[in-house]
Amino acid sequence: MTNRESAPAIALSGLKKTYRDGDSKAPKEALKGIDLEVPRGAFFGLLGPNGAGKSTLINILAGLTVKSAGNAAICGYDIDRQMRDARMSIGVVPQELVLDTFFTVREALDIHAGYYGVPKHARRTDEIIEAMGLSDKANIKSRRLSGGMRRCLLIAKALVHNPPVLILDEPTAGVDVELRNQLWDYVRELNKQGTTVLLTTHYLEEAEELCDSIAIINHGEVVACDSKAKLMQGFDSKCMKVIPAEALSSLPKKLAETGWMLQEDGSLTVKYQPSKADMEQMIAELKQSKVRIRDISTEETELEDIFLHLTSQKAA
Repeated sequence: MTNRESAPAIALSGLKKTYRDGDSKAPKEALKGIDLEVPRGAFFGLLGPNGAGKSTLINILAGLTVKSAGNAAICGYDIDRQMRDARMSIGVVPQELVLDTFFTVREALDIHAGYYGVPKHARRTDEIIEAMGLSDKANIKSRRLSGGMRRCLLIAKALVHNPPVLILDEPTAGVDVELRNQLWDYVRELNKQGTTVLLTTHYLEEAEELCDSIAIINHGEVVACDSKAKLMQGFDSKCMKVIPAEALSSLPKKLAETGWMLQEDGSLTVKYQPSKADMEQMIAELKQSKVRIRDISTEETELEDIFLHLTSQKAA
């Protein structure tokens, strides 16, 4: 195996981007020295709040933005020194719905495949059209497509040259549930076949369900990066939920003092650290407040909890 074949799908080292505002002397650092590796075959989530630097990072990889410093490589190809090979190695689905409205769906895909030098006999136009749920729209011009269908067409265009790395920047914004499920089924299958997927999304439940590894960036810096399993395990927090046998009109003072909360549905909840919690003490607190338990359950930490904790912590 050559060095390039064993290289990560995406490798970033000290990646920086500084924007200079013409109305201000102070430059803005969008990326502050990002070090990140996306392994081959990963389904990798790149998460962060608005303005964190996700789109800047993707635009650098796509060749739409010039980096200020650092190095970036795609499948072992440096994005500057081996630009053509690097571009051939990725398919990028941008946030913006930018399409040529004068071509039909089929024409748009064939033309895009031509840009990449894909010969006619090797094109997968029909397969991709069907996978994206566009079969009945194949001969319709893109200006007549709904917003969700246009999003699917953008994804289809990113796949025409069969890239080993697929970058999806908010791919399901405006896409209905049926199309979304169809899209993810196809992308999962691509991933199983070896395609590396880099996903950015504000739908954190999507990232939690789909991704095997996750990086969270905030203010241009990586604040967490690990496998999803380790990231979830490393966050020492759970929630206990109790359904009282009798409805409570208010939260007993003793429970309020120890962090319990009365929810709108009448349940009692408390967040705790499994590594430090004394479950017997928590149950005793309920008994001391004369709360009889009808049902009790615990909930694992969700990705959203980790995301909010890390991004708000960094902002603070």
